[in-house]
Amino acid sequence: MFRRSRPQPAPTPGPDSRSSAGTPLRETPDAAQVLGDLLARPDPESLLQGALAHAVALLDGQAQGYAVLRRSQDRVAAVFGYPETLVGLALQGPWAGARPRLLTDGSRELYSLNPPEVREQLDRAGLRSVSLTLVVPLADRGRTLGALVLDRTAPANPTPEQQEAVTRWGGMVAPLLALMDSRDEWRQTARQVASALVEAVESREFDALGHAQAVAETAVRLGRAVGLVERELEELWYAATLHDLGKIHGEAGHAQVGANFLHDIPHLAQAQKAIRHHHERWDGQGEPAGLAGEDIPLYARILAVADTAVRLGDLERVRAQAGQSLDPRLVELLERLPLDRAQG
Repeated sequence: MFRRSRPQPAPTPGPDSRSSAGTPLRETPDAAQVLGDLLARPDPESLLQGALAHAVALLDGQAQGYAVLRRSQDRVAAVFGYPETLVGLALQGPWAGARPRLLTDGSRELYSLNPPEVREQLDRAGLRSVSLTLVVPLADRGRTLGALVLDRTAPANPTPEQQEAVTRWGGMVAPLLALMDSRDEWRQTARQVASALVEAVESREFDALGHAQAVAETAVRLGRAVGLVERELEELWYAATLHDLGKIHGEAGHAQVGANFLHDIPHLAQAQKAIRHHHERWDGQGEPAGLAGEDIPLYARILAVADTAVRLGDLERVRAQAGQSLDPRLVELLERLPLDRAQG
């Protein structure tokens, strides 16, 4: 089977609950359970989507809103009850401070901070009619990372207890968002180090320059076509980028040598297997273990197809290897990719 298991979705309210347009929520998921689910989210946008849904649940479902992620520009990262067209919108708003705010004049301040073209998009999404807004900044160690902006749909104001519950919830979400930010920074640094190391090895052999990058691009596209999630695609990228690193000690046994570089890195365990087994063959005549068919790890099969495609640069020649050295279904997927990308 191609598919890997995906993270489980956030807990959903039971029969006595409502969505943004249903009946009132009377029960909400346990906060610890929701936090555990959020930590497994693959990116900040997914985390904020789940955090926003739980915040609305804490207001008995009588709200709709959006989550803002602060980068070089503040942008809408998730919505609940509003159209998805808002996601990605650069937006200025009343969330720069570290303290929650209850805005009884609705969206007036929001509209005053944004240019006409943005206000038009807000109009189309229905924000002009908002009468009351609860803004909960997501701040960690003095740094505002984003905000949950909740627009009340009920005629009555949220109770002090509800406001306090949402504020506490924001305080629990913010460290997770900060952790994900640090993961992103670490991931980018680690990628740069890996790429630089591979380039240093490739520079010893002129014809190899850029090979790993091309294989990684093709492998990730194949992995996405197979249905791998972002966390899995990240590990596949490392496998493809580092697959020939073992050649620093020569051609012989380079797959095993390369795999050894990833020893004791638990989150790259599948990448290590992929590098070790990327010279296995679909027909069982490869090395080092003589594995055949789907006994070969999936990442290794993807890597073998991507490596062959980049090395040969000709889909007809790659197709000739289907069912022999290469997984025939992956070769079929390769043929559906744009030729310029599939050939590196």
